[in-house]
Amino acid sequence: MTAVDERLSGITVFVHAAEAEGFAEAAGRLGITRSAVSKSIARLEQRLGVRLFQRTTRSQSLTSDGQIYYERCRMALAELEDAEAALDQGRREPSGRLRVSVPTLFGRHCVAPVLWDMADKHPQLDIEISFSDSVVDLVNEGFDLAVRVGLLPDSPNLVARPLGKQRMAIWAAPAYLDRRGRPLSVHDLAKHVGIVYGRPGFNAPWGLKSNDTTTEVTVHSRLKMDDLQAIADAAIAGLGLAWLPCWMVHRHVQAGELERVLTTDFVSGHPIHAVWPKTRHLPSKMRALVDLLVEQIPMFLDTRS
Repeated sequence: MTAVDERLSGITVFVHAAEAEGFAEAAGRLGITRSAVSKSIARLEQRLGVRLFQRTTRSQSLTSDGQIYYERCRMALAELEDAEAALDQGRREPSGRLRVSVPTLFGRHCVAPVLWDMADKHPQLDIEISFSDSVVDLVNEGFDLAVRVGLLPDSPNLVARPLGKQRMAIWAAPAYLDRRGRPLSVHDLAKHVGIVYGRPGFNAPWGLKSNDTTTEVTVHSRLKMDDLQAIADAAIAGLGLAWLPCWMVHRHVQAGELERVLTTDFVSGHPIHAVWPKTRHLPSKMRALVDLLVEQIPMFLDTRS
């Protein structure tokens, strides 16, 4: 490694350590050991003649000199990434590493098949997929793109591309409806039990939409879970009504295990977006992925609604 290469490598490690607020987290993102991060930072501090981090047994935080240096290094690396992306636009074959964050169930059912197709079409790509319902910080956690379900907060640092709508409806097992009766109106739901999504101290209401008006309904429930698949399983077992995405229950409807409650007039939807950090030049690997998501995700939603 040349002196220039070592300097750039040290700066990259330093920026990751600053953004991760710790050497161990930076090591995980970079795929190296914590010791390697610590030694790289120590060499950089020795070369600069300043201390960049305050170190304790539990954490590392930037000094005032470290904060100044971080701001300049971050801008310099951003310029280098833009330069690489500008050159990359002329390449035909996407390559390199692609890190994607997706919601757990929607990602498993609808996004993962698209990424498998992406990997098959572009053998020079290495794709990493993280399944989590947490909203990740794309820049600080090192993700290239995230797929998100629901309304997006305004952010000047992110770009979003619509992928479609997740339609939600009430579902129940035919045996349950034969036993308890089929609701014909929203008011009839009061006579039924629900299997609800919730966590301690919080129950997610059902947002029934009719004539462009959304009514939030809270049903009597004896079962509360924070996992949609478990809720679907309980509904199939005949334990009550469930508010679930249409794409998720499609195969159960086809198998006769679930049926829709109320009419399609009461189906509501949540927007789905691909989101990525704003950049002046979109790398070819990102452009190819976004195009594929825009093309294929609506097919999953249409065939599963």
